[in-house]
This record gives sequence, structure tokens and C-alpha cells, in this order.
Amino acid sequence: MTHISIKFYAEYFALRLAAAFVRRLPRNGVIAFGRAMGRLAMRILPSRYQMAKRNMTLALPDLSVAEIESNVRKNFEHIGISGVEMLRLDMSNSAHDGIRQYLDIDGLEHLQEAMALQKGAILLTAHLGFWELGALIPTELGVPCDIVAKPMKNPLSDAYFAKVRKAFGAELLSSRHGARKILKSIQAKRAVGVLLDQHISPPGSIATEFFGRKAYTTTAITSLAMKYQIPVVPIFCLRKPDNRYDIWVEPMLLLATDGEHTVETNTQLLVDRIESAIRRDVTQWFWMHKRWRVKPDIKGQKKSE
Repeated sequence: MTHISIKFYAEYFALRLAAAFVRRLPRNGVIAFGRAMGRLAMRILPSRYQMAKRNMTLALPDLSVAEIESNVRKNFEHIGISGVEMLRLDMSNSAHDGIRQYLDIDGLEHLQEAMALQKGAILLTAHLGFWELGALIPTELGVPCDIVAKPMKNPLSDAYFAKVRKAFGAELLSSRHGARKILKSIQAKRAVGVLLDQHISPPGSIATEFFGRKAYTTTAITSLAMKYQIPVVPIFCLRKPDNRYDIWVEPMLLLATDGEHTVETNTQLLVDRIESAIRRDVTQWFWMHKRWRVKPDIKGQKKSE
């Protein structure tokens, strides 16, 4: 049995208190509060601020210092808004500013085409926009869906967010031994949502090009899709200037296994799709984490920092 410390109880109490406050606000109040929390985070998390600034500067070298500063501020505001809206995601069907009424969805036919193959589907997405809304897409079509998520250290908070994430009818899969669980769901003809923009150390990953720099990306998803010919359906979400959400589904990818279509080239193809989506609005990706950890050693080989 997991030991629940006093610290975990305190964190959970603060979480529930914040959720109770946010769930009583009108949506314009939620947006304003989230934006303020993002600005506060810039000040109380200086290391994260500097990391986001450095990552964006290296990834987008054509931007000026002033543009980088502006983008990073907008990025923290965006993350703050998303975090606050996450606390009321299970109010999706509520007449009191439920999130569904603020969604514009395009491309649902691409998911229908993929599911018609009767092989399940891998939903490719990233920490972009309000990514938690990705679970809504399959359920809009009545498609059974699982979402791969990393368990939180605090089991109380983890249980709370698990309940919120299931608001659209999706089930959760722990990222621990994720490939095995994904395959089981796929074999049951389900769709599985996967965030493919996080660092995964070798073995089990390769160095891919991401915004002109090397970053380790897992090969587990690519290998599954190639071996079992599972359609990969890119799905992304961005917040629009009017605070509505633009969710789009792209045509499915069937990863070839012949000729030059190796695990490496196909993994890079998926990473390229993610980068293309991020470039639509670079202020809405999760820049404040250690995505790039590949650097050459003195022999010219690659190693993880």
C-alpha cells in the first residue's frame, strides 16, 4: 500500500480548494485567473522560466530577444489557463460554461476512416494547446478510447485527475510498461492517445531532429504501428484568440516497412508532424521541460546528459 504523507494530504487539500473556487467562476473569470497564475509562476519558478526562454531561443533562432520574451510570457499564461481549466474539465456537459460549447472540431472523418480498418488506432498528439481535450474526439464518434498518462507522485492528486480525465468516457493507461498495455487496447479495437513529445532515454529511443536539434524519442509507438499496421491519427488542439479551442484531426498514417521506411525514418515522420503542429502557435507548447538531452561526446557519438 502506498504511504500517503502529510505533504501529499496538504497538496491534495490545496488542489481541492483551488478546484472548488475555479468551478464556481464564469469562464471569463477562469481565463483571467489562469492567466494570472501563469504570470505568478514565471516569478516563483525562475528555473522553469529560464529553461523555457533558452529552449525557445535555440529552437527559434530567427526571433528577436523581445519576441522570445513576449512568447515565453504568453506561454506561461497559456499553461496557467490550461491548468485552471483542467480543474473543471469534468464539467464538459454543464450548462454553466461547460467546455464543449467552446470547441471547433475539424477532420473527424479521418478518425472514422482509421477505425473502419478494424485495427484500432494510435492517436498521435503532444503537450500542445489544451491537450487534455484530445480524449473528447473519439468519444464524439462513439469510439472506445484509452489515454496513456504518467502517474503522479501524489496518489491522492493522481486519483483526482484520473477522475477528471475520464469525464469524456476515456480510460487511462499507465505509461509504465506502456507498450504492452497499448497493444492490448489496440487488439481490442480501441483508440489509444499517446503524447510523443517527451524525452525517453535510450535504450528504447532514438535521436530525432526536433526544431533543428537532437532529441530522444521513443520508438515503441513506431514499432507497434509498423509491426501490426496500426493506423496513426494525428490530433492536436490550440486555443484561439477568442479563447475557443481549435481541434483538428489529420489524415491517418500507415507506416510502411519496406525499403527506407525503417523505425528511425518513421519515428522522425511522427516527430515532424508534431513540430508542424507546434509551429502553428509556438506559445502553446510545453517549452519549460528538458526535451533536448542529446549531445555528442568527444568521440562524436551520442549520449544522454
